[in-house]
Amino acid sequence: MATLTQTTINRYWTYALWLALFTVVYNLLEGLISIFFGISDETLTLFGFGVDSFIEVMSGVGILAMVLRIRQNPDMPRSQFEMTALRVTGTSFYLLALGLAATAIYNLFTAHKPETTLPGLIISIISIAVMWALVMGKRKVGRTLNSSPILADANCTMVCIYMSLVLLASSLIYQLTGFGFIDSIGALGLIYFSYSEGKESFEKAAGLDDCCDDQDSQESK
Repeated sequence: MATLTQTTINRYWTYALWLALFTVVYNLLEGLISIFFGISDETLTLFGFGVDSFIEVMSGVGILAMVLRIRQNPDMPRSQFEMTALRVTGTSFYLLALGLAATAIYNLFTAHKPETTLPGLIISIISIAVMWALVMGKRKVGRTLNSSPILADANCTMVCIYMSLVLLASSLIYQLTGFGFIDSIGALGLIYFSYSEGKESFEKAAGLDDCCDDQDSQESK
């Protein structure tokens, strides 16, 4: 692999910064639209997808802080803000999983059906296309800069694609069959990914904490 010039490295860090910014802004808009239609159409899967988008915004802000820190000073230790952002994100994912589980069980017992899932179809298709482009961009930057955090962020974006596929499948099945229970079943799929994301966030935060402890012990010697 050819050695990168400092100009090329700076260009890729700028690219990483714009990818992080776009991730935050896109998820914010996606969350607002999804929650609006989720409430209007009483669609649990779409509402949960929208809440997940807001949680991804918090996660994205942590990634954005990391990119800014590394871009300005690659040797600077991890910030407490990054660890706190990961822990808040992990807690939010766990709360989302609990909320979705309670509502899904309630809807199953009351035989609740959504009004329509057409917005879910449209939102999920757009999300899959946008997120796939983000994954490709983040992987390119991560591999070029040999950055494990950016590659890990790309994997998180892949999870967003999986959640979009769950939303797409549940929306499509309901649209074609009118099977109301599919909305709650789709929410159960979101619960699995929410729990997995929450667990991974706490593991990352613990890893950063260990790194900081190692750095502190080395500095004290």
